[in-house]
Amino acid sequence: MLESDRKVVRQALSAALAQAQAKGDLPVFPPPDFVVETPKEKSHGDLATNLALVSSGPSGLPPRQIATALVRYLERQPEIQQLVGRIEVAGPGFINFFFREGWLSRLFRAIEAEGDRFGCARAERPRRVLLEYVSANPVGPMVVVNARAAAVGDCLANLLSAIGHQVEREYYVNDAGRQAELFARSLNARYLQLAGREAPFPEEGYPGEYVTELAAEFLRSHPELVEMEESERVAFFKEKGVDRMVELQQQELARFGVHFDRWYRERDLHRAGKVEEALELLRQNGALYENEGATWFASTRWGDDKDRVVVKSDGEYTYMAADIAYHRDKYERGYDWVIDIWGPDHHGYIGRMRAAVAALGYDPDTFQVIILQLVTLLRGGQPVRMSKRAGEFITLDELLAEVGKDAARFFFLMRSPSAHLDFDLDLAREQSEQNPVYYVQYAHARIASLFRQAEAAGVTRPKASQVAVDLLTAPEETELARKLAAFPDEVRLAAERQEPHRLTHYAMEVASLYHSFYAHHRILGTEPGLEAARLYLSHATQVVLRNCLRLLGVGAPERM
Repeated sequence: MLESDRKVVRQALSAALAQAQAKGDLPVFPPPDFVVETPKEKSHGDLATNLALVSSGPSGLPPRQIATALVRYLERQPEIQQLVGRIEVAGPGFINFFFREGWLSRLFRAIEAEGDRFGCARAERPRRVLLEYVSANPVGPMVVVNARAAAVGDCLANLLSAIGHQVEREYYVNDAGRQAELFARSLNARYLQLAGREAPFPEEGYPGEYVTELAAEFLRSHPELVEMEESERVAFFKEKGVDRMVELQQQELARFGVHFDRWYRERDLHRAGKVEEALELLRQNGALYENEGATWFASTRWGDDKDRVVVKSDGEYTYMAADIAYHRDKYERGYDWVIDIWGPDHHGYIGRMRAAVAALGYDPDTFQVIILQLVTLLRGGQPVRMSKRAGEFITLDELLAEVGKDAARFFFLMRSPSAHLDFDLDLAREQSEQNPVYYVQYAHARIASLFRQAEAAGVTRPKASQVAVDLLTAPEETELARKLAAFPDEVRLAAERQEPHRLTHYAMEVASLYHSFYAHHRILGTEPGLEAARLYLSHATQVVLRNCLRLLGVGAPERM
Protein backbone atom coordinates (compact mmCIF):
# COMPACT_ATOMS: atom_id res chain seq x y z
CA MET A 1 0.00 0.00 0.00
CA LEU A 2 1.07 3.62 -0.39
CA GLU A 3 3.86 4.67 1.96
CA SER A 4 1.84 7.72 3.04
CA ASP A 5 -1.08 5.47 4.05
CA ARG A 6 1.23 3.12 5.92
CA LYS A 7 2.70 6.05 7.85
CA VAL A 8 -0.78 7.31 8.79
CA VAL A 9 -1.70 3.87 10.15
CA ARG A 10 1.62 3.46 11.94
CA GLN A 11 1.35 6.87 13.64
CA ALA A 12 -2.26 6.13 14.58
CA LEU A 13 -1.25 2.84 16.18
CA SER A 14 1.47 4.52 18.24
CA ALA A 15 -1.02 7.18 19.34
CA ALA A 16 -3.67 4.56 20.19
CA LEU A 17 -1.21 2.63 22.35
CA ALA A 18 -0.18 5.78 24.22
CA GLN A 19 -3.84 6.79 24.75
CA ALA A 20 -4.86 3.32 25.96
CA GLN A 21 -1.98 3.33 28.44
CA ALA A 22 -2.78 6.87 29.62
CA LYS A 23 -6.43 5.91 30.23
CA GLY A 24 -5.47 2.74 32.11
CA ASP A 25 -6.94 0.36 29.52
CA LEU A 26 -3.47 -1.09 28.99
CA PRO A 27 -0.52 -1.26 31.39
CA VAL A 28 2.42 1.06 30.79
CA PHE A 29 5.35 -0.54 28.95
CA PRO A 30 7.89 0.76 26.41
CA PRO A 31 6.48 0.81 22.84
CA PRO A 32 7.72 -2.35 21.08
CA ASP A 33 8.99 -2.62 17.51
CA PHE A 34 6.09 -3.58 15.25
CA VAL A 35 5.35 -3.86 11.56
CA VAL A 36 2.61 -2.45 9.35
CA GLU A 37 2.54 -4.19 5.99
CA THR A 38 0.36 -5.33 3.13
CA PRO A 39 -1.15 -8.78 3.86
CA LYS A 40 -0.59 -11.55 1.33
CA GLU A 41 -4.32 -12.40 1.35
CA LYS A 42 -6.66 -9.61 0.24
CA SER A 43 -9.29 -11.00 2.65
CA HIS A 44 -6.99 -9.79 5.45
CA GLY A 45 -7.39 -6.16 4.42
CA ASP A 46 -5.20 -3.50 2.85
CA LEU A 47 -2.78 -3.20 5.78
CA ALA A 48 -2.18 -5.31 8.87
CA THR A 49 -0.10 -4.98 12.03
CA ASN A 50 1.36 -7.27 14.68
CA LEU A 51 1.43 -4.54 17.37
CA ALA A 52 -0.89 -6.44 19.73
CA LEU A 53 1.13 -9.64 19.33
CA VAL A 54 4.49 -8.04 20.17
CA SER A 55 2.89 -6.13 23.08
CA SER A 56 1.67 -9.31 24.77
CA GLY A 57 5.01 -10.16 26.37
CA PRO A 58 5.79 -6.79 28.00
CA SER A 59 2.15 -6.22 29.03
CA GLY A 60 1.33 -9.73 30.25
CA LEU A 61 -2.04 -9.58 28.45
CA PRO A 62 -3.47 -11.79 25.67
CA PRO A 63 -2.88 -10.29 22.19
CA ARG A 64 -6.58 -10.20 21.28
CA GLN A 65 -7.39 -8.23 24.45
CA ILE A 66 -4.70 -5.70 23.54
CA ALA A 67 -5.91 -5.55 19.93
CA THR A 68 -9.51 -4.90 21.00
CA ALA A 69 -8.39 -2.03 23.25
CA LEU A 70 -6.26 -0.52 20.49
CA VAL A 71 -9.11 -0.68 17.96
CA ARG A 72 -11.36 1.39 20.27
CA TYR A 73 -8.83 4.22 20.23
CA LEU A 74 -8.00 3.83 16.55
CA GLU A 75 -11.64 4.26 15.53
CA ARG A 76 -11.76 7.66 17.28
CA GLN A 77 -8.92 9.17 15.25
CA PRO A 78 -10.01 11.49 12.37
CA GLU A 79 -7.14 10.35 10.11
CA ILE A 80 -8.20 6.72 10.47
CA GLN A 81 -11.89 7.59 9.99
CA GLN A 82 -11.01 9.32 6.72
CA LEU A 83 -8.75 6.54 5.42
CA VAL A 84 -10.18 3.30 6.81
CA GLY A 85 -13.67 1.90 6.33
CA ARG A 86 -13.33 -1.06 8.69
CA ILE A 87 -10.88 -2.43 11.30
CA GLU A 88 -10.98 -6.02 12.48
CA VAL A 89 -9.10 -8.17 14.98
CA ALA A 90 -8.12 -11.45 13.35
CA GLY A 91 -6.44 -14.72 14.29
CA PRO A 92 -4.23 -14.61 17.39
CA GLY A 93 -4.33 -10.81 17.52
CA PHE A 94 -3.55 -9.22 14.17
CA ILE A 95 -5.27 -5.91 13.45
CA ASN A 96 -6.44 -5.64 9.82
CA PHE A 97 -7.34 -2.34 8.13
CA PHE A 98 -9.79 -2.18 5.21
CA PHE A 99 -9.53 1.10 3.29
CA ARG A 100 -12.36 3.22 1.95
CA GLU A 101 -12.96 3.28 -1.82
CA GLY A 102 -10.75 6.32 -2.45
CA TRP A 103 -7.52 4.32 -2.23
CA LEU A 104 -7.32 3.67 -5.98
CA SER A 105 -7.59 7.38 -6.79
CA ARG A 106 -4.79 8.06 -4.31
CA LEU A 107 -2.69 5.34 -5.94
CA PHE A 108 -3.11 6.78 -9.43
CA ARG A 109 -2.39 10.32 -8.21
CA ALA A 110 0.73 9.14 -6.38
CA ILE A 111 2.04 7.33 -9.47
CA GLU A 112 1.40 10.41 -11.60
CA ALA A 113 3.09 12.74 -9.11
CA GLU A 114 6.09 10.54 -8.29
CA GLY A 115 6.72 8.83 -11.63
CA ASP A 116 10.18 7.24 -11.60
CA ARG A 117 10.35 7.84 -7.84
CA PHE A 118 7.20 5.86 -7.10
CA GLY A 119 8.11 3.10 -4.68
CA CYS A 120 10.91 5.06 -3.05
CA ALA A 121 10.66 6.30 0.52
CA ARG A 122 12.57 8.00 3.30
CA ALA A 123 14.14 5.78 5.96
CA GLU A 124 13.07 6.71 9.46
CA ARG A 125 16.77 6.91 10.35
CA PRO A 126 18.86 7.50 7.20
CA ARG A 127 22.34 6.01 7.53
CA ARG A 128 25.66 6.28 5.77
CA VAL A 129 26.22 2.80 4.36
CA LEU A 130 29.35 1.18 2.94
CA LEU A 131 28.45 -1.90 0.91
CA GLU A 132 31.40 -4.08 -0.09
CA TYR A 133 30.76 -6.88 -2.53
CA VAL A 134 32.37 -9.12 -5.18
CA SER A 135 35.95 -8.35 -3.99
CA ALA A 136 37.25 -11.33 -5.98
CA ASN A 137 40.99 -11.96 -6.02
CA PRO A 138 42.53 -10.12 -9.01
CA VAL A 139 43.90 -13.35 -10.43
CA GLY A 140 41.36 -14.18 -13.11
CA PRO A 141 38.15 -13.26 -14.91
CA MET A 142 34.85 -12.97 -13.09
CA VAL A 143 33.12 -16.33 -12.61
CA VAL A 144 29.46 -17.06 -11.90
CA VAL A 145 29.61 -16.80 -8.10
CA ASN A 146 31.27 -13.38 -8.53
CA ALA A 147 28.50 -12.45 -10.95
CA ARG A 148 25.84 -13.43 -8.42
CA ALA A 149 27.56 -11.28 -5.78
CA ALA A 150 27.67 -8.39 -8.26
CA ALA A 151 23.95 -8.68 -9.05
CA VAL A 152 22.92 -9.03 -5.39
CA GLY A 153 25.19 -6.24 -4.16
CA ASP A 154 24.21 -3.82 -6.91
CA CYS A 155 20.49 -4.45 -6.37
CA LEU A 156 20.83 -4.12 -2.59
CA ALA A 157 22.66 -0.81 -3.03
CA ASN A 158 19.81 0.38 -5.27
CA LEU A 159 17.24 -0.69 -2.68
CA LEU A 160 18.96 0.93 0.29
CA SER A 161 19.36 4.15 -1.72
CA ALA A 162 15.67 3.98 -2.69
CA ILE A 163 14.56 4.11 0.94
CA GLY A 164 16.77 7.07 1.75
CA HIS A 165 20.14 5.75 2.89
CA GLN A 166 23.41 7.22 1.60
CA VAL A 167 25.11 4.20 0.03
CA GLU A 168 28.62 3.82 -1.35
CA ARG A 169 29.73 0.72 -3.27
CA GLU A 170 33.22 -0.64 -2.70
CA TYR A 171 35.36 -3.42 -4.16
CA TYR A 172 38.31 -4.61 -2.05
CA VAL A 173 41.22 -5.72 -4.23
CA ASN A 174 43.21 -8.48 -2.49
CA ASP A 175 46.47 -7.65 -4.24
CA ALA A 176 48.96 -8.13 -1.40
CA GLY A 177 48.54 -11.78 -0.45
CA ARG A 178 49.62 -15.23 -1.53
CA GLN A 179 47.15 -15.47 -4.43
CA ALA A 180 48.55 -12.32 -6.03
CA GLU A 181 52.07 -13.74 -5.63
CA LEU A 182 51.05 -17.06 -7.25
CA PHE A 183 49.37 -15.19 -10.09
CA ALA A 184 52.52 -13.11 -10.68
CA ARG A 185 54.68 -16.26 -10.78
CA SER A 186 52.21 -17.96 -13.14
CA LEU A 187 52.29 -14.94 -15.43
CA ASN A 188 56.09 -14.84 -15.22
CA ALA A 189 56.35 -18.52 -16.28
CA ARG A 190 54.02 -18.09 -19.25
CA TYR A 191 55.83 -14.90 -20.31
CA LEU A 192 59.21 -16.67 -20.37
CA GLN A 193 57.77 -19.70 -22.15
CA LEU A 194 56.31 -17.49 -24.87
CA ALA A 195 59.72 -15.81 -25.17
CA GLY A 196 61.27 -19.22 -25.82
CA ARG A 197 62.86 -19.61 -22.40
CA GLU A 198 62.72 -22.58 -20.05
CA ALA A 199 60.46 -21.74 -17.12
CA PRO A 200 58.83 -24.24 -14.74
CA PHE A 201 55.21 -23.49 -13.97
CA PRO A 202 54.67 -22.87 -10.24
CA GLU A 203 52.94 -25.52 -8.18
CA GLU A 204 49.35 -24.39 -7.43
CA GLY A 205 49.72 -21.71 -10.11
CA TYR A 206 46.93 -20.47 -12.39
CA PRO A 207 46.85 -22.54 -15.61
CA GLY A 208 43.96 -20.75 -17.35
CA GLU A 209 44.31 -19.64 -20.97
CA TYR A 210 43.73 -16.06 -19.83
CA VAL A 211 47.15 -16.11 -18.11
CA THR A 212 48.84 -17.04 -21.40
CA GLU A 213 46.89 -14.33 -23.24
CA LEU A 214 47.91 -11.74 -20.66
CA ALA A 215 51.54 -12.91 -20.84
CA ALA A 216 51.46 -12.48 -24.63
CA GLU A 217 50.12 -8.96 -24.16
CA PHE A 218 53.04 -8.11 -21.85
CA LEU A 219 55.55 -9.73 -24.20
CA ARG A 220 54.36 -7.40 -26.98
CA SER A 221 54.36 -4.27 -24.81
CA HIS A 222 57.39 -5.08 -22.60
CA PRO A 223 59.85 -7.38 -24.43
CA GLU A 224 62.67 -6.03 -22.26
CA LEU A 225 61.38 -7.95 -19.24
CA VAL A 226 63.02 -11.11 -20.59
CA GLU A 227 66.44 -9.83 -19.50
CA MET A 228 65.27 -8.58 -16.12
CA GLU A 229 66.22 -10.32 -12.87
CA GLU A 230 63.67 -12.98 -11.89
CA SER A 231 62.68 -11.30 -8.63
CA GLU A 232 62.25 -7.92 -10.34
CA ARG A 233 60.15 -9.42 -13.13
CA VAL A 234 57.88 -11.22 -10.64
CA ALA A 235 57.51 -7.97 -8.68
CA PHE A 236 56.63 -6.20 -11.95
CA PHE A 237 53.93 -8.76 -12.72
CA LYS A 238 52.61 -8.62 -9.17
CA GLU A 239 51.99 -4.90 -9.67
CA LYS A 240 51.37 -4.37 -13.38
CA GLY A 241 49.88 -7.80 -14.06
CA VAL A 242 47.44 -7.41 -11.20
CA ASP A 243 46.65 -3.84 -12.33
CA ARG A 244 45.79 -5.13 -15.79
CA MET A 245 43.65 -7.91 -14.31
CA VAL A 246 41.77 -5.36 -12.21
CA GLU A 247 41.22 -3.24 -15.32
CA LEU A 248 39.80 -6.27 -17.15
CA GLN A 249 37.54 -7.07 -14.18
CA GLN A 250 36.27 -3.50 -14.17
CA GLN A 251 35.43 -3.73 -17.86
CA GLU A 252 33.72 -7.09 -17.37
CA LEU A 253 31.57 -5.79 -14.51
CA ALA A 254 30.70 -2.65 -16.48
CA ARG A 255 29.29 -4.86 -19.25
CA PHE A 256 27.15 -6.41 -16.52
CA GLY A 257 25.92 -2.96 -15.50
CA VAL A 258 27.84 -2.95 -12.22
CA HIS A 259 29.97 0.03 -11.19
CA PHE A 260 31.74 0.81 -7.92
CA ASP A 261 32.36 4.14 -6.23
CA ARG A 262 35.76 2.91 -5.06
CA TRP A 263 38.23 0.11 -5.79
CA TYR A 264 40.17 -0.15 -2.53
CA ARG A 265 43.62 -1.72 -2.90
CA GLU A 266 45.00 -3.92 -0.11
CA ARG A 267 48.56 -2.99 -1.05
CA ASP A 268 47.73 0.68 -0.39
CA LEU A 269 46.55 -0.36 3.08
CA HIS A 270 49.99 -1.84 3.76
CA ARG A 271 51.94 1.02 2.16
CA ALA A 272 50.09 3.59 4.26
CA GLY A 273 51.01 1.73 7.46
CA LYS A 274 47.36 1.13 8.33
CA VAL A 275 47.92 -2.51 9.30
CA GLU A 276 50.47 -1.46 11.91
CA GLU A 277 48.13 1.30 13.15
CA ALA A 278 45.21 -1.09 13.59
CA LEU A 279 47.31 -3.65 15.45
CA GLU A 280 48.75 -0.93 17.68
CA LEU A 281 45.21 0.17 18.56
CA LEU A 282 44.31 -3.41 19.45
CA ARG A 283 47.47 -3.62 21.56
CA GLN A 284 46.51 -0.44 23.43
CA ASN A 285 43.05 -1.93 24.00
CA GLY A 286 44.64 -5.02 25.54
CA ALA A 287 43.42 -7.26 22.71
CA LEU A 288 46.80 -8.67 21.58
CA TYR A 289 49.24 -11.04 23.25
CA GLU A 290 52.42 -12.93 22.31
CA ASN A 291 52.66 -16.71 22.24
CA GLU A 292 55.31 -18.99 20.68
CA GLY A 293 56.82 -16.06 18.80
CA ALA A 294 53.54 -15.05 17.13
CA THR A 295 51.15 -12.20 17.90
CA TRP A 296 47.60 -13.28 18.69
CA PHE A 297 44.29 -11.41 18.71
CA ALA A 298 42.31 -12.41 21.82
CA SER A 299 39.10 -12.61 19.81
CA THR A 300 37.43 -15.07 22.21
CA ARG A 301 36.94 -12.15 24.61
CA TRP A 302 34.47 -10.77 22.05
CA GLY A 303 32.62 -13.99 21.25
CA ASP A 304 34.87 -15.74 18.71
CA ASP A 305 35.35 -19.50 19.10
CA LYS A 306 39.16 -19.24 19.30
CA ASP A 307 41.93 -16.63 19.30
CA ARG A 308 43.54 -15.69 15.97
CA VAL A 309 47.12 -15.15 14.83
CA VAL A 310 47.66 -11.71 13.28
CA VAL A 311 51.48 -11.74 13.00
CA LYS A 312 53.26 -15.04 12.33
CA SER A 313 56.46 -16.02 14.11
CA ASP A 314 58.44 -15.00 10.99
CA GLY A 315 56.98 -11.47 11.21
CA GLU A 316 54.59 -11.87 8.26
CA TYR A 317 51.06 -10.51 8.65
CA THR A 318 48.14 -12.90 8.29
CA TYR A 319 45.07 -12.16 6.15
CA MET A 320 43.30 -11.41 9.41
CA ALA A 321 45.63 -8.50 10.18
CA ALA A 322 44.91 -6.79 6.86
CA ASP A 323 41.17 -7.44 7.18
CA ILE A 324 41.14 -5.88 10.65
CA ALA A 325 42.93 -2.80 9.31
CA TYR A 326 40.57 -2.58 6.34
CA HIS A 327 37.46 -2.68 8.51
CA ARG A 328 38.91 -0.14 10.90
CA ASP A 329 39.48 2.11 7.88
CA LYS A 330 35.83 1.73 6.90
CA TYR A 331 34.69 3.08 10.25
CA GLU A 332 37.36 5.79 10.26
CA ARG A 333 35.84 7.06 7.00
CA GLY A 334 32.60 7.76 8.86
CA TYR A 335 30.23 4.98 7.82
CA ASP A 336 27.69 3.96 10.44
CA TRP A 337 26.50 0.78 8.69
CA VAL A 338 29.08 -1.56 7.17
CA ILE A 339 27.75 -4.41 5.02
CA ASP A 340 29.97 -7.12 3.51
CA ILE A 341 28.77 -9.72 1.01
CA TRP A 342 30.91 -12.86 1.30
CA GLY A 343 31.01 -16.27 -0.32
CA PRO A 344 29.89 -19.47 1.45
CA ASP A 345 33.45 -20.45 2.36
CA HIS A 346 33.70 -17.36 4.59
CA HIS A 347 30.88 -18.20 7.01
CA GLY A 348 33.35 -19.06 9.77
CA TYR A 349 35.00 -15.66 9.35
CA ILE A 350 32.02 -13.70 10.67
CA GLY A 351 32.70 -14.26 14.38
CA ARG A 352 36.31 -13.14 14.21
CA MET A 353 35.49 -9.98 12.24
CA ARG A 354 32.67 -9.02 14.60
CA ALA A 355 35.14 -9.53 17.44
CA ALA A 356 37.66 -7.28 15.68
CA VAL A 357 35.07 -4.54 15.15
CA ALA A 358 34.16 -4.66 18.85
CA ALA A 359 37.80 -4.78 20.01
CA LEU A 360 38.56 -1.70 17.89
CA GLY A 361 35.87 0.17 19.82
CA TYR A 362 33.02 0.12 17.30
CA ASP A 363 29.51 -1.26 17.72
CA PRO A 364 29.50 -4.78 16.20
CA ASP A 365 25.78 -4.43 15.51
CA THR A 366 26.65 -1.87 12.82
CA PHE A 367 28.65 -4.57 11.00
CA GLN A 368 26.63 -6.98 8.89
CA VAL A 369 27.67 -9.91 6.71
CA ILE A 370 25.50 -11.45 4.00
CA ILE A 371 26.66 -14.94 3.05
CA LEU A 372 26.02 -15.73 -0.59
CA GLN A 373 25.60 -19.36 -1.55
CA LEU A 374 27.02 -21.06 -4.63
CA VAL A 375 25.64 -21.18 -8.16
CA THR A 376 25.24 -24.29 -10.30
CA LEU A 377 24.91 -23.68 -14.03
CA LEU A 378 22.61 -26.16 -15.75
CA ARG A 379 22.68 -27.01 -19.44
CA GLY A 380 20.34 -29.67 -20.75
CA GLY A 381 19.30 -30.24 -17.15
CA GLN A 382 22.84 -31.27 -16.18
CA PRO A 383 25.38 -29.31 -14.09
CA VAL A 384 28.20 -27.61 -16.00
CA ARG A 385 31.47 -28.74 -14.41
CA MET A 386 33.80 -25.91 -13.39
CA SER A 387 37.15 -25.52 -11.60
CA LYS A 388 38.81 -22.11 -11.37
CA ARG A 389 42.12 -23.54 -10.19
CA ALA A 390 42.19 -26.02 -13.12
CA GLY A 391 41.33 -23.22 -15.51
CA GLU A 392 37.94 -24.76 -16.33
CA PHE A 393 35.15 -22.27 -15.74
CA ILE A 394 32.55 -20.12 -17.45
CA THR A 395 33.39 -16.44 -17.17
CA LEU A 396 30.91 -13.64 -16.67
CA ASP A 397 31.59 -12.46 -20.23
CA GLU A 398 30.83 -15.93 -21.58
CA LEU A 399 27.61 -16.03 -19.57
CA LEU A 400 26.58 -12.61 -20.90
CA ALA A 401 27.30 -13.73 -24.46
CA GLU A 402 25.07 -16.76 -23.95
CA VAL A 403 22.06 -15.33 -22.09
CA GLY A 404 22.47 -11.52 -22.02
CA LYS A 405 22.79 -9.03 -19.16
CA ASP A 406 19.10 -8.78 -18.27
CA ALA A 407 18.49 -12.52 -18.03
CA ALA A 408 21.70 -13.04 -16.06
CA ARG A 409 20.86 -10.35 -13.50
CA PHE A 410 17.24 -11.43 -13.13
CA PHE A 411 18.12 -15.11 -12.70
CA PHE A 412 20.84 -14.34 -10.12
CA LEU A 413 18.23 -12.39 -8.13
CA MET A 414 15.46 -14.99 -8.20
CA ARG A 415 16.46 -16.73 -4.98
CA SER A 416 17.45 -15.61 -1.50
CA PRO A 417 21.20 -14.92 -1.23
CA SER A 418 21.34 -17.59 1.48
CA ALA A 419 19.96 -20.27 -0.88
CA HIS A 420 21.89 -22.31 -3.43
CA LEU A 421 21.00 -21.16 -6.96
CA ASP A 422 20.46 -23.45 -9.95
CA PHE A 423 20.87 -21.26 -13.05
CA ASP A 424 19.15 -22.89 -16.06
CA LEU A 425 21.03 -21.60 -19.11
CA ASP A 426 18.50 -23.07 -21.56
CA LEU A 427 15.57 -21.38 -19.80
CA ALA A 428 17.43 -18.06 -19.58
CA ARG A 429 17.80 -18.04 -23.38
CA GLU A 430 14.22 -19.03 -24.08
CA GLN A 431 11.89 -16.38 -25.50
CA SER A 432 8.64 -17.59 -24.01
CA GLU A 433 6.45 -17.07 -20.97
CA GLN A 434 8.35 -19.91 -19.29
CA ASN A 435 11.35 -17.57 -19.00
CA PRO A 436 10.62 -15.28 -16.01
CA VAL A 437 12.57 -12.25 -17.24
CA TYR A 438 11.09 -12.51 -20.73
CA TYR A 439 7.61 -12.78 -19.18
CA VAL A 440 8.13 -9.62 -17.10
CA GLN A 441 9.76 -7.59 -19.87
CA TYR A 442 7.04 -8.66 -22.31
CA ALA A 443 4.40 -7.20 -19.98
CA HIS A 444 6.20 -3.85 -20.12
CA ALA A 445 6.63 -4.04 -23.90
CA ARG A 446 2.97 -5.04 -24.33
CA ILE A 447 1.87 -1.88 -22.49
CA ALA A 448 4.22 0.25 -24.62
CA SER A 449 2.65 -1.32 -27.72
CA LEU A 450 -0.83 -0.57 -26.35
CA PHE A 451 0.01 3.12 -26.05
CA ARG A 452 1.46 3.19 -29.57
CA GLN A 453 -1.87 1.77 -30.79
CA ALA A 454 -3.75 4.35 -28.72
CA GLU A 455 -1.68 7.17 -30.18
CA ALA A 456 -2.33 5.91 -33.71
CA ALA A 457 -6.06 5.89 -32.93
CA GLY A 458 -5.92 9.44 -31.56
CA VAL A 459 -6.51 8.34 -27.96
CA THR A 460 -4.47 10.12 -25.29
CA ARG A 461 -3.79 8.86 -21.80
CA PRO A 462 -5.93 10.73 -19.26
CA LYS A 463 -4.59 12.42 -16.16
CA ALA A 464 -5.10 10.59 -12.88
CA SER A 465 -7.67 13.17 -11.73
CA GLN A 466 -9.79 12.43 -14.83
CA VAL A 467 -10.05 8.67 -14.24
CA ALA A 468 -13.35 7.21 -13.01
CA VAL A 469 -11.77 4.55 -10.81
CA ASP A 470 -15.17 3.23 -9.73
CA LEU A 471 -15.45 1.65 -13.19
CA LEU A 472 -12.56 -0.71 -12.39
CA THR A 473 -14.57 -3.40 -10.64
CA ALA A 474 -13.60 -6.65 -12.38
CA PRO A 475 -11.47 -9.04 -10.27
CA GLU A 476 -8.57 -8.83 -12.77
CA GLU A 477 -8.60 -5.04 -12.42
CA THR A 478 -8.84 -4.78 -8.64
CA GLU A 479 -6.26 -7.52 -8.01
CA LEU A 480 -3.78 -5.84 -10.33
CA ALA A 481 -4.39 -2.44 -8.73
CA ARG A 482 -3.87 -3.83 -5.21
CA LYS A 483 -0.64 -5.47 -6.30
CA LEU A 484 0.60 -2.14 -7.73
CA ALA A 485 -0.27 -0.40 -4.45
CA ALA A 486 1.96 -2.89 -2.62
CA PHE A 487 5.08 -1.81 -4.54
CA PRO A 488 6.35 0.74 -1.96
CA ASP A 489 5.95 -1.91 0.74
CA GLU A 490 7.87 -4.45 -1.33
CA VAL A 491 10.74 -2.03 -1.92
CA ARG A 492 10.93 -1.13 1.77
CA LEU A 493 10.83 -4.75 2.94
CA ALA A 494 13.35 -5.91 0.33
CA ALA A 495 15.73 -3.18 1.52
CA GLU A 496 15.18 -3.57 5.27
CA ARG A 497 15.47 -7.36 5.17
CA GLN A 498 18.21 -7.41 2.50
CA GLU A 499 16.05 -9.61 0.28
CA PRO A 500 16.47 -8.47 -3.34
CA HIS A 501 14.70 -11.62 -4.53
CA ARG A 502 11.42 -10.16 -3.27
CA LEU A 503 11.47 -7.82 -6.27
CA THR A 504 11.89 -10.52 -8.92
CA HIS A 505 8.96 -12.42 -7.43
CA TYR A 506 6.91 -9.22 -7.19
CA ALA A 507 7.67 -8.32 -10.82
CA MET A 508 6.56 -11.79 -11.96
CA GLU A 509 3.30 -11.43 -10.00
CA VAL A 510 2.58 -8.00 -11.52
CA ALA A 511 3.34 -9.31 -15.01
CA SER A 512 1.07 -12.32 -14.49
CA LEU A 513 -1.79 -10.13 -13.25
CA TYR A 514 -1.40 -7.71 -16.15
CA HIS A 515 -1.31 -10.49 -18.76
CA SER A 516 -4.50 -11.89 -17.19
CA PHE A 517 -6.18 -8.46 -17.20
CA TYR A 518 -5.13 -7.91 -20.84
CA ALA A 519 -6.49 -11.32 -21.88
CA HIS A 520 -9.86 -10.86 -20.17
CA HIS A 521 -10.69 -7.22 -20.93
CA ARG A 522 -10.73 -5.05 -24.00
CA ILE A 523 -8.97 -1.75 -23.44
CA LEU A 524 -9.11 0.34 -26.61
CA GLY A 525 -12.51 0.86 -28.19
CA THR A 526 -14.60 0.32 -25.08
CA GLU A 527 -16.90 2.93 -23.52
CA PRO A 528 -14.78 6.13 -23.16
CA GLY A 529 -14.79 6.27 -19.35
CA LEU A 530 -13.86 2.61 -19.03
CA GLU A 531 -11.26 2.93 -21.78
CA ALA A 532 -9.61 5.81 -19.91
CA ALA A 533 -9.63 3.90 -16.61
CA ARG A 534 -8.10 0.79 -18.17
CA LEU A 535 -5.51 2.86 -20.02
CA TYR A 536 -4.47 4.49 -16.76
CA LEU A 537 -4.32 1.12 -15.00
CA SER A 538 -2.02 -0.02 -17.82
CA HIS A 539 0.11 3.11 -17.45
CA ALA A 540 0.36 2.57 -13.68
CA THR A 541 1.47 -1.02 -14.30
CA GLN A 542 4.11 0.16 -16.76
CA VAL A 543 5.52 2.67 -14.26
CA VAL A 544 5.71 0.07 -11.50
CA LEU A 545 7.32 -2.55 -13.75
CA ARG A 546 9.85 -0.03 -15.05
CA ASN A 547 10.74 1.16 -11.55
CA CYS A 548 11.01 -2.41 -10.28
CA LEU A 549 13.23 -3.51 -13.18
CA ARG A 550 15.45 -0.46 -12.70
CA LEU A 551 16.06 -1.42 -9.06
CA LEU A 552 16.97 -4.91 -10.27
CA GLY A 553 19.34 -3.46 -12.87
CA VAL A 554 17.29 -4.99 -15.69
CA GLY A 555 16.11 -3.21 -18.83
CA ALA A 556 12.46 -2.34 -19.52
CA PRO A 557 12.14 -2.70 -23.33
CA GLU A 558 9.52 -0.82 -25.35
CA ARG A 559 9.50 -3.49 -28.06
CA MET A 560 10.17 -7.23 -28.07
